[in-house]
Order: sequence, then structure tokens, then C-alpha cells
Amino acid sequence: MLDEKTIEIVQTTAPVLKEHSKEIGKRFYKLLFEKVPDLYNVFNQTNQKRGLQQEALGYAVYAAGEHITNLDAIKPVIERIAQKHRAIGIKAEQYPIVGETLLQAVKDVLGDTATDEIIDAWGKAYGYIADAFIELEKKLYEETESQPGGWEGYRNFIVDKKVKESDEVTSFYLKPEDGKAIATYKAGQYLTIKIKVPGEKYTHIRHYSLSEAPGKDYYRISVKREDEHDTSPEGIVSNYLHKTIQTGDPLPFSAPAGDFVLQHDDLPVVLISGGIGITPIFSMLQALVKDQVKQSITFIHSTRNSKTHAFQEDVKQLAVDHDNVTSLVCYNSPTEEDKDSKNFDKEGYIDLNFLKLNVATQNANFYLCGSLPFMDAIIKALQEWGVPKEHIHYESFSPVAILGDE
Repeated sequence: MLDEKTIEIVQTTAPVLKEHSKEIGKRFYKLLFEKVPDLYNVFNQTNQKRGLQQEALGYAVYAAGEHITNLDAIKPVIERIAQKHRAIGIKAEQYPIVGETLLQAVKDVLGDTATDEIIDAWGKAYGYIADAFIELEKKLYEETESQPGGWEGYRNFIVDKKVKESDEVTSFYLKPEDGKAIATYKAGQYLTIKIKVPGEKYTHIRHYSLSEAPGKDYYRISVKREDEHDTSPEGIVSNYLHKTIQTGDPLPFSAPAGDFVLQHDDLPVVLISGGIGITPIFSMLQALVKDQVKQSITFIHSTRNSKTHAFQEDVKQLAVDHDNVTSLVCYNSPTEEDKDSKNFDKEGYIDLNFLKLNVATQNANFYLCGSLPFMDAIIKALQEWGVPKEHIHYESFSPVAILGDE
């Protein structure tokens, strides 16, 4: 355990780190890539350009410092990061250089404010936090490799089928190249691909949610093609998968990972997705139906219009076939054809009034996935409605974030 003086310094200075979190994160990654250029092969360079990873790192550092005496308070953050570390292959021996670089970034950004005493305290705190991650990740590696069909590192899968789900989304059905058994997974989890794209200097790693219920002899991921818009660059990997990868091509994946999974209790279930966030949410719906659960299931999806609406017929059919499933659709920019056919329930975005009108009770488990602004708005609406924090579960396709904490 850490001594009282160290704890006091870390908790007192954590708000200062929060205030400068973006600058610290930006400085950290610049220094880290200078020291270990090979890490360009690990970190998502698109997120680097968008500044998302830098912001996520700063938040994680601040949160860990604030809760240094009770890391259970940020258990969701720790578990989510550990799952991603296992998925991409982060090892214990990489932690020291990260800690050294992080402390240097704090010193560079805060200048004389970061005294030797403060840096020393944060160094001890980092070692304490790193040990917690290393222990958890060691357990995850062992469990993943030892499970039936499990494996370590990356394993080749052949694209057995490629199916267009909408104007932007394509599904890839994946079978193991070696023909051996594959590990099962929990609805809501993801696969991680490590791929070398022609013309790119470094390999790229991406997480893609499994979009079907477990129990098959194949995996299915459904990938949105990320086009360039505003200040966001084109998605390197998503465009490569859409435009270049064909049936029969091999792709390397690590075993399923992720902490965004269903809670097993008798509460009603409300599944809410925005855009490509439908992938883990649809997997959850299929798993619930497959398990023949008795509680009510409300499935709410928000997207621009029918052209961007993936799995619309599949979800509609599940609602027809199962009395306990209700499907609702919100289009924020419906086409004229959508308006004529009345194939959606609300024009605009999901809001508290819509939830109150269509969800029977706030005493339910709510599962959310979509963009950060989408989920932030939904979480605030649910909190205003009085939904307990422990009943709100979400997955962010951006780097680690905790929403609704303001």
C-alpha cells in the first residue's frame, strides 16, 4: 500500500492534472512515440489525429489519482482498459516506459508546479496502479488462452462471406483458417484485428463488435465505412476492409474481449443504439431471444434514415416472432420514401419524453452504444428520469471514457 503522505499529495494534485489532461496526454504520446516508435503499430493513429486517445489518457490518470485509495470506485475504467490491453497484447514489461514517459509529460506540462515531491508521489502511485493492471491482465491472458477454442496473440480467419447491411455497413463472416474450434464469447464483446494496409508505414489495430449471438462455428463483425468529413480523416482500416478485402482473404484476430455484456437478472431490458452502435446491441438482442428470456425487451435504434439503417429487417422480424420484444426506430433525417412508408417511429433524436412514452418502467437494465454525444445525451436523460447508475451500461467505440459524471 501507499504511504499517507503519497496518497495526500496525489489526491490533492489530481484536479490539477485533470485541468491539464489534454496537454499532458498530447505531450505523453509525442514523447512515447519518440522513445518507442514501434508503438505506432499498436495505437490507433486515426484517434491520435482526432485527439481522442490523448484526452482519454488524461482522464484515466486523473481518475486513478482521485480514487487511489479505492480503485474499486473506477472498476469500470480499469476493467475496460485491461480488456483492451489483453486484446491488443500489451505486456507487463511495457509498463515501466509508459510510467517514465507519463511522469516526464506531467513535468513538461506543469513545469515548476510539478515539484520533485509531487513527481515522486505520482511515480509511486503509477507503480501501484500498474501492478493492479498487470495482475488483472495476467488473469485475462490465462483465461483467454485456456478456454475451449481459445488462443494467444493473433490467429488467422478466412472471410467466408461478405454481406452489405446498409449503404455504410458491411458484415464479414469469419471462419478459422486452421479449421479448429473457436472460443465462445458474450454478447456485446468484440474482436480485435491487427492488419497491414498497403501503403501504410505501420500496422493498424482496431476493435470490431461481434454482431451476432454466440454459439456458431464462425464469428461475424459488421464494419461501418468511415468516410472523411469535417475534421475527421477517412477510416484507414474500415475502407480497406470494405473496398479491398474479399471472400477467401485471411485476416488476423485476437480472441474475443470486452466488458460490455448482459447482466443476468429478471429486470426488463432496454437496448438503445445509435448508428454503428447497433452491432453489440443487436448481438445482445439475438442472445436474449436465443436464451428465451421472459422479461420485456425494448429495442430502440437511432440513425439518419433507412439508407444507413443496418439489420432493420432482422430486428423487425424478431419483434414479430417474439411477443416480449418491441422495436422502435428514430430517424433524424428521414428520406421522402421513409416518410411515405412510415417505417420509423420518431423523426429526430431519442429524448427523455420518447423514453417515458415507450419504456414501461425506469426499473430496467439499459444498454447503450453509439457516439459519445449520443450516449452522453441518453445517460443524462436516464439520470433525470431517476434510473440508478448501476442499471446504465454502455460501450464507447472511442477510447475509454466515463459519461454522465458531471
